[in-house]
Parts: sequence; C-alpha cells; structure tokens
Amino acid sequence: MARRASTTADLDRILRDTAEAVVARVSTAISRRVGELVEEGLRRELGRNASVARPRAARPRTEITRWVADQRARRVPKFVIEATGLDTKKKIVARFGEGASFEKGKPLPRTKAA
Repeated sequence: MARRASTTADLDRILRDTAEAVVARVSTAISRRVGELVEEGLRRELGRNASVARPRAARPRTEITRWVADQRARRVPKFVIEATGLDTKKKIVARFGEGASFEKGKPLPRTKAA
C-alpha cells in the first residue's frame, strides 16, 4: 500500500505542476488579449465621440416673473418669498392653495378658505 500512496502523490504532483504551467501560459495570453480588446474599444469610442461631443451651451439666466405653486415647482423664487414672507413651497400651498399664481409687481392671490 505504501507504494500506491507514493504513486498517487507523484501523479498528483505531476498533474498540479502541469496545470500550473498551463494556467500561467493561458492567463498571460488571456490578459494580453483582453488588454488589446480594451485598447481597441477605447480608440473606437474616443474616435467616435471626439467628432460628436460638443460642449453644451449654458442656458442664459432669465428673471422669473411668474410662478405657480404646484407639484412640479422645485424652488420658490425670491420675489414670492419677499411678497409672502413664506420660504417653502409647502407653506405657500398651505396658505394660498395648490395652483396659486404669483406675478412680480401684482397683488398676491387670495388665500384659500379655511
């Protein structure tokens, strides 16, 4: 039995050494090919985007003169804050109701009925 154990150990060692050598060669080839594919893809993408990409022009800022308190409103303009004394959309909607329209230089809309 001792002989069989050493034969199995020798066979395992030979297989492990062979597998390690194959993996080392294959992994080197695979990593080289993956690098080539990535480089090729980057060149293609950069070449395509270089001709298409244009810097976006900033939209000129305009003064807000009309504002409606609705679900889509993101911020309250300064003229509404100054006119009402309220600084959040929730407070304005609670006092004036949803859909209340504010215009710069015009009187405030009626408050909603309690």
